Amino acid sequence: MVYASLLANRYLASRVIPLIAVLAVALNVALVVIVVSVMTGFLDMLRSSGRTLMGDVVVTHEIVGIPDYERFLEILDETPGVHAASPLIETFGLVRMPYGRDGESRVEPVQVWAVDPRSLAEVTGFAEAVYWRAPTDDERAELDERDPRLDETFHKLDDALAINDPDVEPGMVLGIEISPFNSRTRRGTYRPTPSEAWMPLHDVTLSLVPVSSGGRIAEPREGRFRIANEFHSKVYQVDSQRVMIGLAEGQRLLRMAGGPLYDPDGERDENGRPLVIGRSPSRATTILVRGDDGLPPPELKYAVSAAYDRFLAELRDDPEAKVKPPSFVDIQTWEERLRDLIAPVEKERDLMNVLFSIIYVVSAALVLSIFWAIVHEKTRDIGILRAVGASRSGILWIFLQWGLVIGVIGACVGLGLGWLVVDNINAIHDAMGEAAPTWSVIVAGGLAAAALLATVVAAWRGSLLHGLIWSLATILLAAIAFGLSRHEGAVMWDPSVYYFDRIPSRVDLLRAGATMIGAVVFSILGAAIPAAKAADTDPVRALRYE
Repeated sequence: MVYASLLANRYLASRVIPLIAVLAVALNVALVVIVVSVMTGFLDMLRSSGRTLMGDVVVTHEIVGIPDYERFLEILDETPGVHAASPLIETFGLVRMPYGRDGESRVEPVQVWAVDPRSLAEVTGFAEAVYWRAPTDDERAELDERDPRLDETFHKLDDALAINDPDVEPGMVLGIEISPFNSRTRRGTYRPTPSEAWMPLHDVTLSLVPVSSGGRIAEPREGRFRIANEFHSKVYQVDSQRVMIGLAEGQRLLRMAGGPLYDPDGERDENGRPLVIGRSPSRATTILVRGDDGLPPPELKYAVSAAYDRFLAELRDDPEAKVKPPSFVDIQTWEERLRDLIAPVEKERDLMNVLFSIIYVVSAALVLSIFWAIVHEKTRDIGILRAVGASRSGILWIFLQWGLVIGVIGACVGLGLGWLVVDNINAIHDAMGEAAPTWSVIVAGGLAAAALLATVVAAWRGSLLHGLIWSLATILLAAIAFGLSRHEGAVMWDPSVYYFDRIPSRVDLLRAGATMIGAVVFSILGAAIPAAKAADTDPVRALRYE
């Protein structure tokens, strides 16, 4: 069977047509690797952001909140597996910004989180998400020399962590995309333009609508806040809609802070006012919980559920607790919380895998067509081999080995090409978003002129084939030059549509490997039919073949 390998290598090295099959397999593999890697990266970023933004488990009782949540936090602190917990209030409000037309203020509808930033930083990546802070050594090495964060004036992390401190004036942390003056650079960093529009230099007014524990809407209330900092979660919808204020100030504006509890239907004092029968506990709508490293979120969820049952039992048995907590709260892992977002992306990825499996059939059909033509051309050679004693299995192995080599080379080249594109996909996208550089138009135009000259030479020599090839090259290069000259920038990945502000740029090695194996298998299958036809060749008829 040594001759099979020698002939396969000779055919591969001496002909151009196998390179077309290699190129086709490589492009198909690269396409699948790029698309599947972006889809998988998008899913991974969605999952990562979910845990970063909300911890491992989320306990919620929306609108009216959970009373006496402080005692629940104490129980959670004693629960094995719980690393940290942080209370917050989720609501919506209106922020009157210090900019607008003709000197008027502009009102932005926002999602409001009233938080304790220090405990929030233990549960989530809040401290790392705060944008105007001192960069780490690794971050500093990648920053542009004009980046504002290299100036200590812009280091405001302590201000962001102090917005809930009682001895500090009320502060607010804005999503980085809320202010229209934060211009984003090609590196994904931000700088205020103009510099005096930097939001921590300004104050805003926030309006909220309180809801009582009985679900009644009260008169709107508003408060004045200094902008302490801005945060960059890397999720566009969050960065463009969410603001954070101190938990104490949020409870005050929403009337969820503790205070005297009156009995409106009971006895009254000498002034006719209801008597105080106890104290109304402060409330929080959400508790974010982070588990110990290595503890699966489902196990943490069971531990948190048991802790809430204990909390519920303690308050029900406490005669001094006049306001009882709700018997049912929503306890979800971060993945369950984001299920409405994660599930569709998973389905889309699986659907893309099914649809792109058609590409394997295309590769197999192309290899089959090329090999069929080669078998037809090499009929006499096959007949000679059969006449001198080559077995059918030997002839079969020549072409199967040929298909194997084409599949392996094409798959490896395709993986390299796909990896190159995915690894630089954000740089490619940023370049597409700007006008084409002048040098690229000149180069494309120069190549088009050179191809035109080659077309003239081919026509003068009377070579129809070369003239046709160079004519097509001239048209293609001229079209590219014209397109580059007219290109003014195109945004393909709009963060307001695709959720994240950057395109995922990590190759999914597992699925890339499966794609490569599929390409090799279908290349062999494509070569199998022509190989079988060659193996069935009658040496007598083949030698008489013309």
